[in-house]
Amino acid sequence: MDWPCTEAYCEAFAKHFGFRYARSWKVGGFERELLRENARTAQVATPGLGGEIMLTGGTGGSLNTRRRFPQVSANLSVRWCSSSCKIEVGNRYFTNHPRFGDGRKRLVITGERAEESAARATYATFEPHRADRRGGRFVNRWLDHWRPVHGWQEAAVWSILERHGVVPHPAYWIGLGRASCQFCIFGGPDQWATMRYISPVRFDRIAAKEREFRVTIHRVLTVEEQADRGEILPGAHTEWREIALSPTWDRPVVTSQWVLPPGAFRKGCAGPT
Repeated sequence: MDWPCTEAYCEAFAKHFGFRYARSWKVGGFERELLRENARTAQVATPGLGGEIMLTGGTGGSLNTRRRFPQVSANLSVRWCSSSCKIEVGNRYFTNHPRFGDGRKRLVITGERAEESAARATYATFEPHRADRRGGRFVNRWLDHWRPVHGWQEAAVWSILERHGVVPHPAYWIGLGRASCQFCIFGGPDQWATMRYISPVRFDRIAAKEREFRVTIHRVLTVEEQADRGEILPGAHTEWREIALSPTWDRPVVTSQWVLPPGAFRKGCAGPT
C-alpha cells in the first residue's frame, strides 16, 4: 500500500544528513495481514546489531481471520493497518533490539501535529514512550517520546522545509495533502481517481478484493465509485508520476530552487488520528 519510492527516498534522506537508516516490517506485509484466515498475525522482522534479521512475535495469540480492509475509523481494532503494520512493528523494534535495553536514555521523535485531527490534538508533546521500561525489573529501557511540531501550523512546516531546501515527498508533488500510504483508506474521491490513473493494476487488485470480501473500505462506496466521483490531480500528468512509482531515488533530497508543492495546504487529507 505504500508508495514504491518511499523507502529509497527515506534512505537517500538519511544518507544526506548522516543518519543511520534501518527499518522493520511485518513479514508478508499488509497483504498477508489482509488475507489472514484462521491464523496468527505474522512475525515482525527487525535488524540486529550486526545487520542480521531478527524475527519476533507471531507465535502467540489466538487464531483469527481478517479478510477485510481496515475500516475508516479512529478505532484501531478495526483500523488495523495502523495498529498491526505500523505501531506494532515500531514497538517490536524498540522492545527486541539489544540497543534499547541497556538503560541509556534515548529519544523517539515523531511528527504528529495537533492541527491534523481531534485525536492528535490530545497527544502529549513530551512523554515516556509506550515501550519505555525505565528502571524495569527485567529490562531497563529508557525511551522518551517527543513530538516537536505538535503545536505547529502547517505553514510552519512548509517554512522550515523551504529554509533547509528539503525536497518534499513525491506524494505532495502529485497533489496529495499528506504522504501516507499510496492507497490510504482515508483517501477521498480525487485520490482514488488519481491512483486509478497512475497505478491501475494495484487499484484493480483492491477493487477485486472489495468484491471478494463483500465489505468496502468506505463502507458505503466502493473504491471504483469513489474514483468515479473524483478528478485526477494535475501532478499525476508530470514527471512526478514516474518518480513516485519508482523503487529507486536518483535525485537530490535538498535543492536551492525550492518550490511549494501543489499538495501543500490541501484540505480533507487527514484521518481521525
